[in-house]
Amino acid sequence: MMNRIIAVIAFTLISFGTLTAKEGMWLPQLLKSLNESEMKSMGLKLSAEDIYSVNNSSLKDAVISFGGFCTGEMISDQGLILTNHHCGYGRIQSHSSVENDYLTNGYWANNHSEEFKNPGLTATFIIRIEDVTDEILNSISADLTKEEREKAIKKAIDSTAKLATEGTHYDAVIKPFYYGNEYYMFITETFKDVRLVGAPPSSIGKFGGDTDNWMWPRHTGDFSLFRIYADKDNKPAEYSEDNVPFKPRHHFPISLNGIKKGDFTMVYGFPGRTQEYLTSYAIQQIKEVINPRRIDIREKALEVMDKHMDASDEVRIKYASKYASIANYWKKWLGENRGLEKANAISMKKEQEDLFVKATAGKPKYDNLMNEFEKRYTAIEDYEQARSYFIEIPYRKVEAIGLASAFRDLVKSEEPTEEQLEKLKKRIETHFKDYDYATDMELAQVLFKKYQTELPEQFVPKSLKSNQSKLDSYVKEMHDESIFTKRKDIEEFIADYSAKDAKKIEKDPIFQLTLAFWDIYDNQIRPEYGRLSDEIDSLSKIYVAALREFVPGRYYPDANSTLRLAYGKVDNYEPRDAVNYEFFTTTEGIIEKYDPGSDDFDLPDNLIQLIENEDYGQYADENGHMPVCFTASNHTTGGNSGSPVINANGELIGLNFDRNWEGTMSDITYDINQCRNISVDVRYVLFIVDKFAGATHLIEEMTLVKNTAEEKKGE
Repeated sequence: MMNRIIAVIAFTLISFGTLTAKEGMWLPQLLKSLNESEMKSMGLKLSAEDIYSVNNSSLKDAVISFGGFCTGEMISDQGLILTNHHCGYGRIQSHSSVENDYLTNGYWANNHSEEFKNPGLTATFIIRIEDVTDEILNSISADLTKEEREKAIKKAIDSTAKLATEGTHYDAVIKPFYYGNEYYMFITETFKDVRLVGAPPSSIGKFGGDTDNWMWPRHTGDFSLFRIYADKDNKPAEYSEDNVPFKPRHHFPISLNGIKKGDFTMVYGFPGRTQEYLTSYAIQQIKEVINPRRIDIREKALEVMDKHMDASDEVRIKYASKYASIANYWKKWLGENRGLEKANAISMKKEQEDLFVKATAGKPKYDNLMNEFEKRYTAIEDYEQARSYFIEIPYRKVEAIGLASAFRDLVKSEEPTEEQLEKLKKRIETHFKDYDYATDMELAQVLFKKYQTELPEQFVPKSLKSNQSKLDSYVKEMHDESIFTKRKDIEEFIADYSAKDAKKIEKDPIFQLTLAFWDIYDNQIRPEYGRLSDEIDSLSKIYVAALREFVPGRYYPDANSTLRLAYGKVDNYEPRDAVNYEFFTTTEGIIEKYDPGSDDFDLPDNLIQLIENEDYGQYADENGHMPVCFTASNHTTGGNSGSPVINANGELIGLNFDRNWEGTMSDITYDINQCRNISVDVRYVLFIVDKFAGATHLIEEMTLVKNTAEEKKGE
């Protein structure tokens, strides 16, 4: 009888998507044992060793973590990186000004000397991945307290990482998987001289803008080009004019052969964070409480920023990157909620939990597990809301508060260090480069109203409560009087700072409000939120371990910004009744969307001319059309932006940049019928670089692959 129940559970979970064959973000060193057979049955022509190898060149050696927040890939033997336009956006913006507006007009270096340096930007390769679970956990006693256990694990991680990298220029990162049931070590090599090579104008790189973000069909040329430089020995080095282009261990050949429905695809990259093992209680809280409130906060912020950016080109440039960042997850959360509803995710999880309870029946350790989850999620809700409002409003949206927050440690210091002061000087410079007084003040006025009225009273600073009836004038008065809204004043202040000057900051109205926010967060919100979160994580560790032990199937770990491989097929999808989307778009759709009066859908004149003349060169498909974007069923998330989309032969066919709106819930639950990753076709990238920008010298350093008709027929 029990075997029959287990079989039913396994079958049911597969149908839910938890164990769907094409689902998952897999650790590449485990592909041989877990995935290779299935991947080959789907069309893969490579071996697992071709994808990930420690001793030989493999696909992993062409994949980088770009800046720690996106993915990029090597596309030449001269260190050339391809990543998304939105991944390079902040760097493009940093080089832009009203006089040289590279965001609007694009930028293309004609030679190496014209490539822009980017202090702080890094490119990190994975050298090898090791399972170090035994090294981390074997020495940890079961009767340690939580604090003692965490300390012991950290000590084991530090010693294991040190031993693995001693005497090398490599770094080691060790991360927990399956809620701390396993640990893996990533040996990395990080390059610090990464230069901007080229970027299309935003009318190409962001075509569709916020209107099309997270949507399909797409017509966005979301790419930019950078280059890694190394020392004369091909090793990482700080920026120097003596550095030379890096020679990677592998770079992707680029396919001009195109794609068709059903083609095997892989996405190789650094997905940021997923939560595939959340319970129904967590999903219900996200869908019905957390997401709606975050959506509303960001909607109000975007309205304010829109108003000021429309009124001034200077403000538009200053706030372009910030606006894009805020809008990105505003729309993502909207789509996530819609996707969770469409997938009936809460009910599905409840059914899964009922089956789990049956599978673990008679085992006391799991008897009350689901009830314990429910209690914790009920208890954490107010603290989750307060934490979210603190992060979304004073910490991130009201920039004067953000700058004042950086001065808290300085005020506490008996004698400030030179390092402290230099760090603050840099923060001030960065802050005011992209700061507008009027925009920040109105953001504070609008968002503080929400803070006042929507949070439980104990989480609201007294000064906000006491000034509720005259909030706008209270905020204006603060901004007028504060040193944190005036660049010249604060630069002069920090230039000659000593400990006795702390009193001046302490009297500043914005600094006083900042301390009030932090006092509530540090003493009321963070401790209780942290305690309950830790308890939920402890329950999740037990839950996931039990799933893997008692319910047969293949379980991939949640994404945590480590190297993963997802695989699927080129495919269309049906978002709703009577609507069927094709898997590809062409330049015909660009012209159909073209609207010269719209910021999102304007186009450069020479691109229009190229499209009207069908001047596509070797990059057109076999019917003479110019492909732009395509969809596939690869499981992706944030951090996969810029990831290479690779065909069965290990050739680059596209550049991942988004998901469909209905599929953004794949961070929480995956539905193969609903979830699609969106990629720019690499042929469109090459067309823009070559025919639009005239940067043929960049094409010449790439390895292009195009089969003849006979070769295709032979396949």
